[in-house]
Amino acid sequence: MQTPRPAFWRSFDLFAGLSAEVLARLSAIAVRRDWQAGEVLFQRGDPGTHMVALAEGRVKLTLLTPQGRELILRHAEGGDTLGEFALMDGEPRSAAATAVAPTLGWLLDGRRFAALAESDPAVGIAAARYFCRRLRETTDQLESIALYQLEARLARFFLFTLRQLHGAEVPPQAVLRLEISQGELASVLGASRPKVNRALQALLEMAALRREGDAFLCDVSRLAAAADPVA
Repeated sequence: MQTPRPAFWRSFDLFAGLSAEVLARLSAIAVRRDWQAGEVLFQRGDPGTHMVALAEGRVKLTLLTPQGRELILRHAEGGDTLGEFALMDGEPRSAAATAVAPTLGWLLDGRRFAALAESDPAVGIAAARYFCRRLRETTDQLESIALYQLEARLARFFLFTLRQLHGAEVPPQAVLRLEISQGELASVLGASRPKVNRALQALLEMAALRREGDAFLCDVSRLAAAADPVA
């Protein structure tokens, strides 16, 4: 892949609203990197010197619990960014990132990005809006874990993933192919695999989901009802 064009950078929420001129300058400071499956992009505690804009592949972000259990925070794919907090505060990494498939990304050095932001206020405004959205998403995730039963948490996970794919206008019937195992999904939801399997079966029985090969056909209105059962 050659140096990314502006359209590539606009596919990322962090840069979507920036001008072609600024995006061209962004491309000029980006450095290509490739990772093989199993290769570590960074470890928790590593210096936060850069962020990664993923072009293709898949990366899992994890924490290691004191008991030695790996907790999967999320999976990132092409169109996602990793380590972007480092661009703002320069603090050590808060999680580990490991490629689970051959992955291509572009590195943006924190100091060079800061110089770009100082030269154009639009970059800082775009970053502020992006981090506000991320904070709201994190709040929703914490609310799901703390306040909702597992069946509702699973439904909310499906809805969240669909919105990531389709934006605000999710079709009434949407096909979703999960790229993670039930064990990994259990880690994301903070539950055991057997409990997640029972919750998944409950959503199938209420026709909020229907299996289609290795994918699910999602009935968005039924998922919404399951996601907020007291509404």
